[in-house]
Amino acid sequence: MKKALILTGNGVQDHEFTYPYYRLLEEGYTVEVATKDGKDIVGIIGTKISATMSYEDMKVEDFDLLILPGGVKCLEKLRQEIGVLEFIKRWYETGKIIAAICHGSQLLISAKVVSGKKISGYYSIKDDITNAGATYVDAPFVTDGNLVTCPHYKYLGPWMKETIRAVSSQKR
Repeated sequence: MKKALILTGNGVQDHEFTYPYYRLLEEGYTVEVATKDGKDIVGIIGTKISATMSYEDMKVEDFDLLILPGGVKCLEKLRQEIGVLEFIKRWYETGKIIAAICHGSQLLISAKVVSGKKISGYYSIKDDITNAGATYVDAPFVTDGNLVTCPHYKYLGPWMKETIRAVSSQKR
């Protein structure tokens, strides 16, 4: 059985958490939710989200897929968590898929894994993406190596379809 990890925090963009969570369950994944200190959180529009682990308990080898939902307020705090950034860098180095949407791409930037890549993210972070050495692409999803990125929740369907395809196509 495949296992996915959604790494998030308070103020997550509710749609960008909820859709991947249930879509992955539908595909037969076990889905874990990592938050600061393993505490339950609330999305920006009020969705109550139950955590299953803390950032400190995350192990790259335990999962097949990493999901990074957006939410500008969430990501401004989350990208300051050094342990989270180190985890993302270790994950990236394994070659396993990381799927980031909207401001989730800020974690990829802060983990220093985007240089030379084509990625997407919310239009307001286009300069951040470019300044990090990546090429910004405005498309429903962008796949470059093991990164599958998306600019906005209006593209949740195509982004998750591509994410599931990308994980399924990996030889493990």
